[in-house]
Amino acid sequence: MSEKIRNVIIIGSGPAGLTACIYAARANLSPLCIEGFSAGGLIPGGQLMFTTEVENYPGFVEPITGPELMARFRGQAERQGTELVTADVDKVDLSARPFKVWADGQLYLAKTIIVSTGARANYIGLENEEKLKNRGVSACAVCDGPLFKGRNVVVVGGGDTAMEEATYLAGLCPSVTLVHRRDEFRASKVMVDRARNNPRITMKLSHAVVDVLDASLGKVTTVMLKDLKSGEVYAQACEGLFVAIGHTPLTELFRGQLDVHENGYLKVKPGTTSTNVPGVFAAGDVSDWVYRQAVTAAGTGCMAALEAERWLAANDPH
Repeated sequence: MSEKIRNVIIIGSGPAGLTACIYAARANLSPLCIEGFSAGGLIPGGQLMFTTEVENYPGFVEPITGPELMARFRGQAERQGTELVTADVDKVDLSARPFKVWADGQLYLAKTIIVSTGARANYIGLENEEKLKNRGVSACAVCDGPLFKGRNVVVVGGGDTAMEEATYLAGLCPSVTLVHRRDEFRASKVMVDRARNNPRITMKLSHAVVDVLDASLGKVTTVMLKDLKSGEVYAQACEGLFVAIGHTPLTELFRGQLDVHENGYLKVKPGTTSTNVPGVFAAGDVSDWVYRQAVTAAGTGCMAALEAERWLAANDPH
């Protein structure tokens, strides 16, 4: 057990967590960041570690890889004075202050906590899909869509996100095929109508993607579609597969202690990063299912650090 009580512990090291580290360190709060360790828990660097090229993060004229961008975030956080621990958080106790965080068997105490554990994109679960991630398989049209300008693509999903992704991609691609395994969409009528009325979007209901090719070439050339009513399996040529079947927020550690929305994301007070527990803040995709961008995550990381600093000034003047 570490008897030292930290001013702030930041859980997660994606754009939100590391930006919070930078701001907290510059405020002389000596932040501790528990950055994650394994695929089974938090990924150090967050979901950008699975992105080959980032072209929409401000300040980079030329594309930068996700891992390189996050290495720069991490280096900046360290240079400013952040202490980083490479471990997964096992348990938290937010019932009383100081808050308790257990990671890799070690207990850490904190006056404030910033939760930036993010959200994991859901995938279909195909073997070749895993092999072709970032080689034509993506879970973010806004992130990767411009790389497919002028190419034919397939979108999988039936909710508002799938409609948004298909409509966005239709502005870049000559043909977008929207595949959904049910007879009707879960998305709102206005979103469905917008996609249905787009001449570049073709909808295939009661269909499923059962394979994506070609892993041996290291790129997407074809998806295998199954008509769930007739049982027919057939090939459709395409150069990109966008999976829009939702995200799973990494909030399991905080269930029963922090308020969550029906979709599992952490609740924050509008316009802030404050949770229902005073002194605990949430930043990035763990509380944002609308934008899910590195730059918006970084923005809320900044907000959380500033709010933690102000909370400490008001509640722990020493």
